[in-house]
Amino acid sequence: MKVISTEYSQILAARIAREGGWDLVDVKFSRFPDGEHYLRTGPVDDEVLIVGSVVDSDSLVQLLLLIDACSGYSPTLLLPYMGYARQDRQFHPGEPLSARAVARALSTGVSRVFTVNIHDPGLLRYFSIPVENLSLAPEIGAYLARAGYTDPLILAPDDGAAPFAAMVAAAGNWDCDYLEKTRISGEEVRIEPKNLCAGGREVVIVDDIISTGGTLATAAGLLFAQGARNVAAACVHGVFAGGGYARLVASGLQEVAASDTIEQACSVYSAAGAVVSGLRGC
Repeated sequence: MKVISTEYSQILAARIAREGGWDLVDVKFSRFPDGEHYLRTGPVDDEVLIVGSVVDSDSLVQLLLLIDACSGYSPTLLLPYMGYARQDRQFHPGEPLSARAVARALSTGVSRVFTVNIHDPGLLRYFSIPVENLSLAPEIGAYLARAGYTDPLILAPDDGAAPFAAMVAAAGNWDCDYLEKTRISGEEVRIEPKNLCAGGREVVIVDDIISTGGTLATAAGLLFAQGARNVAAACVHGVFAGGGYARLVASGLQEVAASDTIEQACSVYSAAGAVVSGLRGC
């Protein structure tokens, strides 16, 4: 197996190559004078894994070029983070289904696709080739245990994320719940765990993605008000748009942790193990 990546996923690709005992291919990246992307890969062979998160338009173009460069080898595509996935329905006439457009484009030139905790698994139907979604919930649970969380209350931000939180909690047989919003008046909303009390507890809010961090920052403040001993947040995809990371730290969170699907300073656990297991399980 040869592992090759865009500039946006080179750390994860290196970890996957090391974990799998595979070769990491060197790629030269540059731009033409008009700003167009250019790349040239090193030698590849019949088994190729392309690794590339779509975090913006440049990363999408670079990934499409890399797929084309390797298309003669029927490569496997790992899409750690799939941007453009939020527009999955037409709210107004004339709007594109961006998730469908990207999935269709990335289905060309590859033999199969792996995603990692895609926000809406229903989007997988837009791929025209075999696709499998991997989960990093066990990796988050293992990290929390290594980091010294002994008896945390694992909280999902809503009931939709409760199954993901339950998978994280299973790593340590920890208590698990989800946050529920209760409207007290026209202007007051209470956010608290549905079934369990946060008072005196170490709390970790977990989700597949943290975008702006606004909801989690509000929840953290309310949990502290309810007597939580400390509060942390952990996710798979750390987007942190619009100052989201700073917003969370300023809210008093003890830690904000993410994976390397989007490579950041707070990427403290890796998707590499799950990816290698997924590839070998096929």
